[in-house]
Amino acid sequence: MEQKAEAAAAQAGGGREADSLVLHLEAQLEHLILTGELKPGERLNEIHLSARFGTSRGPLREAMRGLEARGLVTMVRNRGMYVRAISAEEALEIYDVRAAIFGLAGRILTDRVTDEMLEDLYARLAAMDALAAERDFEGYYHANLDFHERLMRFTGNGVLMAEYKSLVDKLHLCRVSSLLQAGGLAVSNREHREMVDSVASGDKYRAQEAFFRHVDRAKARFRHAAGQTPAEAAAPAAGARSPAQP
Repeated sequence: MEQKAEAAAAQAGGGREADSLVLHLEAQLEHLILTGELKPGERLNEIHLSARFGTSRGPLREAMRGLEARGLVTMVRNRGMYVRAISAEEALEIYDVRAAIFGLAGRILTDRVTDEMLEDLYARLAAMDALAAERDFEGYYHANLDFHERLMRFTGNGVLMAEYKSLVDKLHLCRVSSLLQAGGLAVSNREHREMVDSVASGDKYRAQEAFFRHVDRAKARFRHAAGQTPAEAAAPAAGARSPAQP
């Protein structure tokens, strides 16, 4: 009986280690995708990746399936797994959903905000103003991501945070392009200040509108960078390929 108990415990421990490895690999692959090292449409080479991470292909495949469930990679039959490519049309649809979720976040945050939270947010805005003045795109971009993540975390709503992160992950590369081409660092941070001011006012409807409007303006900047007019964005592209194809 004692030996059986020890064997069961060892098996459970091995299962936990395997799960931990898969989650670690998933996080590593996600990092490669979101930093652009693995680009949209690029095939995930299992042999190269397993050698890079020093692991077998089994856990690597499990990690890829996790990313597939989150919409970051896609399986192409008889060809393998590819980093998902998001079309301009799909990106605009994602922006619409993101705007609705972010607006809700502003409304929730207004009811929960504290003086300490506001102090933290205003300090971040000041730091981002300095980065914008220096035209430090790389620094501003990461500070911008941290700022939005902070706003979502302050809502205390785990479901909202998870849904928002899923949408942002899919737009990650698109947002780099649109922000840079639009030259909108200072403009973007003025919108951030409008959002924090609206939360500080205690008016949750004003906050909801400010948060929604920020994403809607980001959508307009993306559309401009993609070279689309509003009419073109609204019309389905004739013969467009599925965004799931590499």
